[in-house]
Amino acid sequence: MSSTNDADPFLQVQTDVLSQLDTTRPLFSSYIRIRSLASSPTSPELVQARSELESTLHDLTSDLKDLVDSVKAVEHDPYRYGLEIEEVARRRRLVEEVGGEIEDMREELAKAVAGADRKARASNGDALPSPSAFAAGDDEYAAFEQSQQQEMMHEQDEALDEVFQTVGNLRQQADDMGRELGEQAELLEDVDTLADRLGGRLKDGIKKVGWVIKKNEDTMSSCCIGVLILVLLMLLILVIVL
Repeated sequence: MSSTNDADPFLQVQTDVLSQLDTTRPLFSSYIRIRSLASSPTSPELVQARSELESTLHDLTSDLKDLVDSVKAVEHDPYRYGLEIEEVARRRRLVEEVGGEIEDMREELAKAVAGADRKARASNGDALPSPSAFAAGDDEYAAFEQSQQQEMMHEQDEALDEVFQTVGNLRQQADDMGRELGEQAELLEDVDTLADRLGGRLKDGIKKVGWVIKKNEDTMSSCCIGVLILVLLMLLILVIVL
């Protein structure tokens, strides 16, 4: 079944159509944007964008026609071609959706061309526009430019607010880290002080034990010294623990 699907021409053309559609959508959006900003229907940038969109739609329509013919050929007897009814239904939906999207683009393009033709006929002498019409057009264009600038400024303000918020969070984290480091430094100083104190006490105890050993060298004294050493060690351990 997988080899049949790989050799299915519908699937191959479907891949090409979807790829062309992904390319056509940005062209259509670009054309709409250029048309909204253009001051004249004969603007070179608008003419070029419309030409590119028309060429792409022409190629896309040709490939879509092949898909439509393929669906019509198999929908009457799908099992003859090794297809399930669900697959045929999926192909029909795909063709309808792509065809509807292409038709919407063509209608928008034809609408714009018809409007351009009317403006061209008016400029050739069919009807002379009044000066107030030019003023109204300028006012509309200025209002559109102002709204675009306000929208851009609003987006920039939102971006700056996000940056300021991020910087504030980083500053707060830095303050918290500095406070924690200060607390840890104080704890280390306390540990060092306690270690120095215990080390001094241990040295004093060793000196006392040595002095007792020198003063008492007989057997009984040695026993007493051993007991004293044991008691001293226990006291040192208690001091360390406490």
